[in-house]
Amino acid sequence: MSANAPSPAIEPRDDGVRLRVRLTPRARRDALGALERLSDGNEVMIAHVRALPSDGKANAALIALVAEALDVARTKVDVVSGHTSRVKILHVRGDAERLASALTKAAAAAASRK
Repeated sequence: MSANAPSPAIEPRDDGVRLRVRLTPRARRDALGALERLSDGNEVMIAHVRALPSDGKANAALIALVAEALDVARTKVDVVSGHTSRVKILHVRGDAERLASALTKAAAAAASRK
């Protein structure tokens, strides 16, 4: 993949999946949302958390949200990039096919609620 090619939000890896999210802290509720394309062409999964964006609280809430949605331990979810940015890349360790399928279903469900 070239450096300028758009990246998908959900990218299966040998040891799990990479998930690109756009996080909105201070939301009314914690929820994973639909897939959207950013102005740079990259795809993201929308995520909302009630936590404030200070002292890593929003990142911790995002990790908990993703872990719960995928039925994995929080220790299997890491923020690998974008610790202080709204756009983050998470790595979730586990069965890539199952995780990617669950994320795709969650995004489709969120899109149908719009």
